[in-house]
Amino acid sequence: MEIEQPAASQGNGNRMDRRTAIYVWGVICLGTLVTGYSAWDLATHRFAPEWIVLLLLTLISGLATLRIPGIPISFSIGDIFSIVAALLVGPSAGALTAALDGLVLTSRMASSQRSVHRVLFNMATLAVATWVAATAFVALAGPQPLLEGAWGAVRLLVLLIMFGLLDFGLGTGMVAVAISFERRASLLSIWRAHFVGLWITYLGGVFAAMLMIVLRRTSLTEALVLIVPIPVLLYVTFRHALGRSEDQIEHLAKMNKVYLSAIEALAQAIDAKDQVTHDHIRRVQEDSLRVARALKVNDDLELQAIRAASLLHDVGKIAVPEHILNKPGRLSPSEFQIMKKHAPVGADILSVIGFPYPVAPIVRHHHENWDGSGYPDGLVGEAIPLGARILAVVDCFDALTSDRPYRPRLEDHDAMKILTDRRGTMYDPKVVDLFVELQAAKSSGAQPAPAPWKPPTADPHRPQLAESPTPVRSELDLETFYDLGRALDAPASDSQIGATLWAHLERHVPASAFVLFMYEESSDALVPRYQAGERTVASDSQIPLGQRLSGWVAAARQAIVNSDARLDLDEDVREESLLRSVLAVPVIRGDRTISVLAFYGRGLDAFTEMHRRTAEAASYVAAESIARLAAREGVGYQVKLSRRDTAVSRS
Repeated sequence: MEIEQPAASQGNGNRMDRRTAIYVWGVICLGTLVTGYSAWDLATHRFAPEWIVLLLLTLISGLATLRIPGIPISFSIGDIFSIVAALLVGPSAGALTAALDGLVLTSRMASSQRSVHRVLFNMATLAVATWVAATAFVALAGPQPLLEGAWGAVRLLVLLIMFGLLDFGLGTGMVAVAISFERRASLLSIWRAHFVGLWITYLGGVFAAMLMIVLRRTSLTEALVLIVPIPVLLYVTFRHALGRSEDQIEHLAKMNKVYLSAIEALAQAIDAKDQVTHDHIRRVQEDSLRVARALKVNDDLELQAIRAASLLHDVGKIAVPEHILNKPGRLSPSEFQIMKKHAPVGADILSVIGFPYPVAPIVRHHHENWDGSGYPDGLVGEAIPLGARILAVVDCFDALTSDRPYRPRLEDHDAMKILTDRRGTMYDPKVVDLFVELQAAKSSGAQPAPAPWKPPTADPHRPQLAESPTPVRSELDLETFYDLGRALDAPASDSQIGATLWAHLERHVPASAFVLFMYEESSDALVPRYQAGERTVASDSQIPLGQRLSGWVAAARQAIVNSDARLDLDEDVREESLLRSVLAVPVIRGDRTISVLAFYGRGLDAFTEMHRRTAEAASYVAAESIARLAAREGVGYQVKLSRRDTAVSRS
């Protein structure tokens, strides 16, 4: 048996970490001592001529190697001949034969994977295991095991089984340790998963040796004729079994790929409703797995559960109305009760699917708090599934540092302060401490900041959000803005404000339609008060805050440039409309959004940064005019979007 990648550091070619290097080179040194002593022993003492035949059979058998699916391990039927050599000729002959078997196996490895330490490690493990087991056998049975006596056969069988257990345990054990170092996984789990089934090759070698001992009194030729069919039968049997295993593994891999694709599609559908980008769930998934591995979570099923739950933890939001899901600011008590249902609803949905790993418990409990104040079941401390505790921390951080329709993103250090403030109350202290440490290491590596939030759309070419630096009055056509300010000095109505804006900007912004939306506090929505050009929205339409493009602009207080205009139109207009681009800017008074100016163009990317600056400059003039009109009529326009009030994420 040989290992194709003993203790190689992941992604670093042949480099090893210090612990692995000490182990690998320690085994190599031990193997060198054993093979050196064995060579000296055979050179100074006469050995049986059949050993040469066994060496030749070992070389030939090296051509018939088998690979264990899913792990970098190969083995051959040559083990049988090294066992026969060890028991028939002696420990030294067995050790050198085993070392030769390891060399032949390694020579069949891909050239990109061969290295000095790999070749020597494979030779050393086989030589040491065979020599130790054979030395123990000879010490108990003598150099010439006899069958005489009433219990001779039973005694020989017990000694042979003892030899096989030692050889099998040491040989597979040393390789399993190397694999566990490489994968940072449990030694016992590696050994049980991949090596237990190989006992049959060692048992075959033991019985072949027993036949050789029994038949040694006859001719060597007859003994070999009777022995050779045994490894051939073992090879054919294992090749058939491993072939079936590879077919099953390939089938499972294809099914798992389809399974994960369906999961991601469902997750993206839910996030589109919640107005969250696909990048969000990807970041949450990657960081959750990173934290889990740092916490020494090595169980593959648990890691798969965390991987799936990271994508699907908010699937229950399908049962939450969008006006609650994307409402800016704090939720009312009744709205929060509705929002809380998404965790158990999501768990119920996923429990029907029948995942082969525990996804539903993580989804159900990812809003439980460490001190028991969470929902839905009020679990406390470690009664909360570890995956749920990890997900709660990671998802909160990513949500806080991402733009949402109901609030702008926080800086990383502000989000970290929120996490540390909740350490020991809402979140597992151990998870928070480790996540903070990992994020610090990530930041020191100059990782890119999260991308700005983008409005959801079914179009694969998702429209981009324009950045919103501090607005600067356009230097173009200052006379136009002077005239606009004079015309809006004493407006008679909202519609007059809209008409005046359109009359002055129509020549400067390439729009085929224009809508002046006003925020109506009683309905918590935008309503069109003036429209010009092509059809866009009905006069009695209401756009809830945070929905469509104009609603997002009002909630986020950010302009958007060249998003798909159809996302903002009424459903009965979208299919026939030729409008393809939208420029929408918020009209802000103090810290409140009071209106939105939306310009719609026919061409793709119809608007430029100059057009955005022009529209934003006009929005300042409009804000003053709308405020004067509201003061005269005693009407208050406001959209409350305090960063402090909305720092707690609802994700």
